[in-house]
Amino acid sequence: MPTVVPRIPLVHGPTPIIRMAALDALVGCRVHVKRDDMTGGAEAGNKLRKLEYFLADAQGNAATTLVTCGALQSNHARATALVAARFGLRSLLLLRCADGPTDPWADADDLPAVGNVALARLVGARIRRISASDYRQRTALLLEASQEIDRDGGRGYVIPEGGSNGLGSLGYVRAAEEIAWQVRHGAVDAKRFAEVVVACGSGGTVAGLALGAARTDVYQRVRAALVCDDARYFETVVRRIVLESRAWDDTLGDVVAPVLYDESARGPRYGEMDPGQKDFLVDVARNTGLILDPVYTGKALYALRLARERRDLGPKDDVLFLHTGGLPGFLATAGDLPLGGVR
Repeated sequence: MPTVVPRIPLVHGPTPIIRMAALDALVGCRVHVKRDDMTGGAEAGNKLRKLEYFLADAQGNAATTLVTCGALQSNHARATALVAARFGLRSLLLLRCADGPTDPWADADDLPAVGNVALARLVGARIRRISASDYRQRTALLLEASQEIDRDGGRGYVIPEGGSNGLGSLGYVRAAEEIAWQVRHGAVDAKRFAEVVVACGSGGTVAGLALGAARTDVYQRVRAALVCDDARYFETVVRRIVLESRAWDDTLGDVVAPVLYDESARGPRYGEMDPGQKDFLVDVARNTGLILDPVYTGKALYALRLARERRDLGPKDDVLFLHTGGLPGFLATAGDLPLGGVR
């Protein structure tokens, strides 16, 4: 009998796939937007698909506290905190901060209550500040934090950065099947996509989409728009996650879709855009009403436009852009965008 991996339904799905002529004009090809920013309410985004599997595993292990990590405005950390509160669990978030005092064992109650941090604190998440240098040891810090919870009489459950491991990536194997269902039932004006484009910050979503493509055959490849690190790093990460996923689900075959690791829109550094990227994000919003964030989705769609400018894609190619969310983080950082003036 095939392995059935437990999950707890959280996603409001299938999330719609939309297409707008104005967006096609801005990018230069036929862009279909998979609205995974609509997977839920305040917890919405691509991380919710992964949390369906983590939550089931945590409950199966009698966990009392979900422990995870991320950048200061981590969408994954926020989603984890909100899901934990919904199911009567506690959450502990280790968040990377560029400056300020650092103590990985002290709660950081002084962080500005904006964006994802505000939502996490609203639902009672404990937050600890981690320096950029200490964050390199995040796997060990997560384990130590979980063991601390165990010593205090609870039971910690560690979810890795971005929910990116073999279990979490199953959420996007399932998403690929959802996309195929939408294509078969005419919910999208395309029969097959040249590629699916997604921001890549920790690799789990990319790994799931690569595995899911082989199962569904509705897109030819995955364009992983890197927002940090480089292609060599993510090739190793995604390969590891794919192997882990197969260990969880023995129905996953040996074939994965080709992954193109695209560094063209990485920008100055993680979390920052160059002026052209910022202008593009604002143009998309003002011409289509589609809100992208400067950390992930804005860079991913910009990578698609650059690919079109390089003629990697033709004007009539159908491309699926995965909108992974990020609105709360955008609201915390919007002051850096060129928003002045009405055109």
